[in-house]
Amino acid sequence: MSEAKNNNNSTSPPEWQTLTAEQTVAHWKSDVGQGLDRAEINRRKELYGSNDIPEKAKRGLARIILTQFSDLMILILLGAAIISGIVGDVEDTIAILVIVILNAVIGAVQEYRAQRALAALRMMAAPEAKVMRNAQVQVVPASELVPGDIALLEAGLVVPADLRLIESSDLQADEAVLTGESVTVDKQVVPIPQTSLSPGEKINMMFKGTQVTRGRGNGIVVATGLDTELGHIARLLREESTGKTPLQQRLAAFGSRLSLFVLAICVLIFVAGLLRGEPLVLMFLTAVSLAVAAIPEALPAVVTISLAFGARKLSRHKALIRHLPSVETLGSVTVICSDKTGTLTENRMQLEKLYVDGKLLDASFSRDEKTTAQEMLWQALSISNDVEAAQGHEPIGEPTEIALFNGAGKAGFDKSTLLQNLPRVAELPFDSERKRMTTVHQRDEDLIAFTKGAPEQVLPQCHLQLMTGGEVEIDRKALLSQADRLAEEGFRVLAVAFRVWPQLPELRVDELENRLVFLGLVALIDPPREEAYGAVEECLTAGITPMMITGDHPATARAIAARLGIANTDDLVITGSELEGMSAETLASRLEHIRVFARVSPKQKILLVQALQNKGDFVAMTGDGVNDAPALKHADIGVAMGQKGTDVAREAADMVLLDDNFATIVTAVREGRRIFDNIRKFIKDTMSSNSGEIWSLLLAPFLGLPIPLLPIHILWINLVTDGLPGLAFTAEPAERGVMNRPPRPPKESIFAHGMWQHIIWTGLFVGGITIASQAWALARGVEYWQTIAFTVLTVSQLFHSLAVRSERQSIFTLGLLSNPYMLGAVLLTVVLQLMVIYVPAFNSVFNTQPLPLFDLGICFALSSLVLFAVEIEKWMIRRGWLYQEGVGR
Repeated sequence: MSEAKNNNNSTSPPEWQTLTAEQTVAHWKSDVGQGLDRAEINRRKELYGSNDIPEKAKRGLARIILTQFSDLMILILLGAAIISGIVGDVEDTIAILVIVILNAVIGAVQEYRAQRALAALRMMAAPEAKVMRNAQVQVVPASELVPGDIALLEAGLVVPADLRLIESSDLQADEAVLTGESVTVDKQVVPIPQTSLSPGEKINMMFKGTQVTRGRGNGIVVATGLDTELGHIARLLREESTGKTPLQQRLAAFGSRLSLFVLAICVLIFVAGLLRGEPLVLMFLTAVSLAVAAIPEALPAVVTISLAFGARKLSRHKALIRHLPSVETLGSVTVICSDKTGTLTENRMQLEKLYVDGKLLDASFSRDEKTTAQEMLWQALSISNDVEAAQGHEPIGEPTEIALFNGAGKAGFDKSTLLQNLPRVAELPFDSERKRMTTVHQRDEDLIAFTKGAPEQVLPQCHLQLMTGGEVEIDRKALLSQADRLAEEGFRVLAVAFRVWPQLPELRVDELENRLVFLGLVALIDPPREEAYGAVEECLTAGITPMMITGDHPATARAIAARLGIANTDDLVITGSELEGMSAETLASRLEHIRVFARVSPKQKILLVQALQNKGDFVAMTGDGVNDAPALKHADIGVAMGQKGTDVAREAADMVLLDDNFATIVTAVREGRRIFDNIRKFIKDTMSSNSGEIWSLLLAPFLGLPIPLLPIHILWINLVTDGLPGLAFTAEPAERGVMNRPPRPPKESIFAHGMWQHIIWTGLFVGGITIASQAWALARGVEYWQTIAFTVLTVSQLFHSLAVRSERQSIFTLGLLSNPYMLGAVLLTVVLQLMVIYVPAFNSVFNTQPLPLFDLGICFALSSLVLFAVEIEKWMIRRGWLYQEGVGR
């Protein structure tokens, strides 16, 4: 809490959890019984401001839309639309404008979605608060609270501000929105000497936006508005902004180079034609038409449709995409920072081990012959709880007790059956101070009391231990050591004991929970999801580093990470308090070896993301709480939980997991890689085709031949060979071994792995066979020589589209039917080309003439050479003779 409005005071506030309640009240010059008076409230409201999270000024709709047209590729497309209109191709102009507007709408919607994240955070605030003012209990708007106010708490209320607790009676809070951990937190009043703690560790404080789930209490307001933990998150959420996706970065670089290249080529062809004596108007139209053809205006449509289809496919796999470019970003991810609870684990406690009869047993051990100690331990686990289990319904109760109840049920101990012989007659409920509970049951002529709780609280009350041979003297030190070993392995450990009474004793703690007989220890854990094992292994195979960033206990985090293969049991776990004093250089050096982070704050999550990004990683970050929202927004792709996530996290994220499952992220990564591969194939195909057109027009005059194509031919080829086949690439299945290669380096050119070499040589090859067909026709003196060149250039590009469906795999192995959309697109384009050749109405429009069947066959035969040439290239790649940097693609 700052000492002045707008956080301008340089004096750091006290660590409130280290002060006693009395010291905190004295600091704020307040009174527990009286509260603040009206004059003091007004003064403090003027000094500290309203207990609100103010909204950031929003950009107007007009400005949002205008910024969508600032990208260079979009400006090039707008230029192409104008040029298309000049040469009379109105259809091309309309198509380009539709594509540009579609992209602008998607961008504007995305910005609007981002603005909603802070609005969702504001909704977390409590609308009203119960306070002590002027010696009276009053209900006031939560926005009017000021530091020093005495707030009253009870079950069901949302905490209105950050409070230091003064009184607590069995008080519990759900702090999942801040910590991400769904287990309720027991609250206390006594001071905590440690400093630099995360909110989850400050158990003598309550935080704005969290919820009281049990008990009652009161506390003094120590922070309001933006000075609360929720307010700090709002500041981070407002300040952080995501950068461009890898695809956007690559396409921006691609557009910049392409514009310069196209301009130079057009000038060169224009000058070459004039030097050869071609008409000025014809050469101008040819150069302009070539400029339109060279710019792949279908690219934004292909990208958008690829991403949309990918998003639709992912929705069937329980991943909801909120930001379309994120689909492709997933393919570049090098690090996945995942929460533990519910994402890597099942988010339910499970009984896994028992320490009974002096032996550590697996909970699934054979129970055919049970010892007396085992029998009684199972009975205690079955009936000494408050779980309600109606027939055919899921049990209801506290997660730990449900785990014990289910474990006993699997062992054959049914609670309803046991209670018929051992009815409950009394109980001492659990409380946070003594950390144990006791239930008393009638047993024939006597009574038996079962006590369970924290080992350090139960074992001191025991004087004997039940073993196979009977009751023996207890070895508390050995049992506590065993409990500590289990806790270090990540288990939550409880001790269970009993005592037999001839008649019901007085229900006092010192009477009922005394001179107990120890039965055993039980170890529980939130087990990893079954599918998470394979997902982590697939990540490692794909060159992706999984990291665990959790609010849970370090030992538990290490145990789960070791089970899943994220880390070894000996690996270090870095906690939030250790990160607090760590320099950026030290953190960067340790990131190579640390895979698990526990008890980290929202700001530290952002620091981790930034540290990873600074060393060149593309980061996916998962989260569910309000505390995760800034990191989700700052990560290259934020992944929110759909089941247990908050609205704030979902609004800040790019993707929402509807099943909260880590394996779904890996599925999304696979889909992202497929989409990028297909976009790359389209660019490879269209730029190779455009290259063929450029070489044909450029080389023909230098070889003493006339310009082989008219402007209308160029525009037609551009429309049919880039359009339908280009869209068909969006449906191409994933390459074989797509998850057996490392992620693409974020700064890698889109032309890497031999693409630019392929574009040049295939362009020359297509241009060569086009000019060869033209020369062959001219040598024969036929009038339709231009139709032959036009047909060879068109059909060769269709064969090329078939050939580049895979970068390594042969089309003959892949099969034509593996992508029926591509086969249909190619056949439809062939039909359209035949119509241009043979339908009289089109002959006059395109200046074409019908070809004899023999000549048409020669055109198709020459064009098919492209497919075989590309197949030879892929064979050489598979043999390792070409493009070694592309191995594994």
